[in-house]
Amino acid sequence: MNESTMLNKLRDELDGAEEERLSPWACLSLNALRRREEDNITKGHRQNFSLDTDRILHSLAYSRYIDKTQVFYLIKNDHITHRVLHVQLVSKISRTIGRLLRLNEDLIEAISLGHDIGHAPFGHDGEKFLSDLSLHYGLGYFLHNLQSVRALEKIEKKGKGWNLTLQVLDGILCHDGELHSQALHPDKGKNFQKINKEIKEKEDNPSINLYPMTMEGCVVRMADTISYIGRDIEDAIRLGLIKRDDIPEYCRRILGETNGTIVYSLVEDLVINSLNKPYICFSEEVGDALNRLKEFNTKNIYTSNMPWKQTLKIELMFKLLFERYFNNLEKGDESSDIYREFLEGMSSEYMDNTSNAGIVRDFIAGMTDEYFLAQCRKHLIPQTKFALFE
Repeated sequence: MNESTMLNKLRDELDGAEEERLSPWACLSLNALRRREEDNITKGHRQNFSLDTDRILHSLAYSRYIDKTQVFYLIKNDHITHRVLHVQLVSKISRTIGRLLRLNEDLIEAISLGHDIGHAPFGHDGEKFLSDLSLHYGLGYFLHNLQSVRALEKIEKKGKGWNLTLQVLDGILCHDGELHSQALHPDKGKNFQKINKEIKEKEDNPSINLYPMTMEGCVVRMADTISYIGRDIEDAIRLGLIKRDDIPEYCRRILGETNGTIVYSLVEDLVINSLNKPYICFSEEVGDALNRLKEFNTKNIYTSNMPWKQTLKIELMFKLLFERYFNNLEKGDESSDIYREFLEGMSSEYMDNTSNAGIVRDFIAGMTDEYFLAQCRKHLIPQTKFALFE
C-alpha cells in the first residue's frame, strides 16, 4: 500500500467514525456537496470540511482580514478589535459549543473563518455606502454575507472560485448575527438551486431572515453574536464612548458586565438549552437579556455620534472611487488600477457574467481600509508638483 492510499484510508476511517462519535443531528463530512465533482486524489487525506477550511485560509480575501474594520475605524489603537480577530473569536467560541454538542467542528471552523470574507472596508458604514451605490447602479442591495459567498465562489482564484461545499457556503450566507434569534431550527433539505434563490431574494429584500441548513451553521450564527456583543462594549469603554455602569442593570445581572463573563454566560446557557435537541436555543431569560444588550449597543455604540468617524468624508470617497472605476471600465482604460490590480488574468466566466458596476462593487468590497485610503490619496487628492527655478 503506497503512502497516498494509506492517507486516503485514514481519511475514510475518520469519515466512518463520525457516525458513531457525533450527534445524530450533526452534519457528516461524507454528506458534503460541491457544485463540481473533484477527483479523490485532489482531496487527499483531508476530510471535506477540513479541506474547505484550508481553502479559505489560503484565499487572498482571508489575508485581507488583517486590515479591515470591525466597528471602530480611523482609530490608532492596537487593542481595538479588527475583523481578523473577530473571525478567530467566532471560530473558537463556535467550536467550543460544537464540541460540547458533538457537532462537526471542521464544518464549524470553515463557516466561521469564511463568514466575513465579503465585508467592505470601514465595517458596517462601508457596507451601507457600497449598498447605496450598488442600488444606484442597479445591482440590488450589497450585503457582506452575500458578498462572502460571491467572493469565495466567483472572484477568488481569478474568477474560478474554490468550489466550497454547499454546507459551508450556506452557513456563510445565513450567518446574520445582527438579527436576534432566541432559537434557530435548521432549514434542512437545501441544494445549490435553493441557496441561489435565497441569495437573489436577500439581494432584493435584506429583511428576509435566512436560516442555516445545518446545526453547525446555526451554532456559528449564534457564536457571531456572542463574540462581538461584549467585545464591542470593551472597545467602546476603552475609547471612552461609554462607561461600564451604562450597561443596563438587567443585562449585567443576567449576563455580567465584562466580555469574559458575558461570553461565558451566553455559551453556558446556549449549550445547556441545546443539549440533545435538533435545534439551537437560549433560555428565555438569557435570550431576552441578549436582545436588550444588542439594543443598548445599537443605540450607544453602532449608531452613536463618534467624533472621529468622519463618516461624510468616507461616504464621499466611496462615491467618487466608484464613479472613477466605473468610468474607467466604460472607457476601456486598461491603465486603471481596476484593470491592473483586479481584472488582470480574470476568467472569461467572471468577465462575461459581471456588469461593469458589479466589477467595481467586487473590487471595492475586497479592499482593506488602508488600500482604500491609498487609492483615494492617489486618485482623489491633488498632488503638489515641485519645480526648480533656473
